[in-house]
Amino acid sequence: MRRLCVLFALCLLLACSKHPDSGNSYTIAVIPQGSTHEYWKSIHAGATKASQELGAQGTKVNIIWKGPLREDDREQQTQVVEGFISQRVSGIVLAPFDSHALVRPVEEAAAAGIPTIVVDSALDTSAIVSFIATDNKKGGALAADQMGKLLNGKGKVLLLRYQEGVASTRAREDGFVEKLKSSYPGIELISSNQYAGPTRETAKQASENLLTRYASQIQGVFTPNESSTAGMLLALQDINKAGQVAFIGFDVSDTFVTAMRNKQLQGIVVQNPFRMGELGVRTMVDHLQGKPVEKRIDTGVMLVTPDNLDNAEAQQLLHPPLSKYLP
Repeated sequence: MRRLCVLFALCLLLACSKHPDSGNSYTIAVIPQGSTHEYWKSIHAGATKASQELGAQGTKVNIIWKGPLREDDREQQTQVVEGFISQRVSGIVLAPFDSHALVRPVEEAAAAGIPTIVVDSALDTSAIVSFIATDNKKGGALAADQMGKLLNGKGKVLLLRYQEGVASTRAREDGFVEKLKSSYPGIELISSNQYAGPTRETAKQASENLLTRYASQIQGVFTPNESSTAGMLLALQDINKAGQVAFIGFDVSDTFVTAMRNKQLQGIVVQNPFRMGELGVRTMVDHLQGKPVEKRIDTGVMLVTPDNLDNAEAQQLLHPPLSKYLP
């Protein structure tokens, strides 16, 4: 009888120590940098697609989508991660705003037995399961090559950076600058130390300040994300310079497609955030089920221009099936 009591107590202890999700049922928190840009909506849609398809295959996956309202709110994103640790979710799929600020909560999650997969932008820690993202440096180099082609290797250009501390956009900016210097010595980068800030409004203001100083000198502009591209496009349109300079942006929106058709934007470097969201969830489930996963997964990058934007490959990236998976 005593032996049965001890065995029962041991079983009870093991049951209590188990994660609240087990077997073929998981709760996965998906945390974007922000919630307003089309880019993050694509990641959300991809994550939802994965959860629906896994559910149809017999693995129930509950996605909880939550992020800060502003993309520069390190503190709120940290609080979101900490909240999910307290909720004891099965795993976290995180697009960290800051490559350093989110290290502590992610390492705390790992210590609590909650794995994290990072998507979109790198995090300076080894305490993650996998990193799923664009080769951002390659994306910046593609933009530089297109700029060199448009300017025939000669001219003056400016780079409007996004925000300090964001690994993904920093890699794009570095890729652009390094490729210009190595392959196009006849192109002068006359400004590369100004930042757009977190929204298209702050980006428009920063763009206006740059254009007030340099509009009469420049032949080209590069912006490394959706909001900085949107802000610069508005600023160029306001002074009737859209279409008069070679303008290469980054990321997708219907506004950018229209601008390319109107010859106001000469190209955008396009990622696959839908695929990031989908692979983030699928890779997390594989890990939770004990399957091996890759430490680094490249989701691809493509330069879309007015010449190829109607191609099937470009259209797939430009118009992910958001309405099919989002309310």
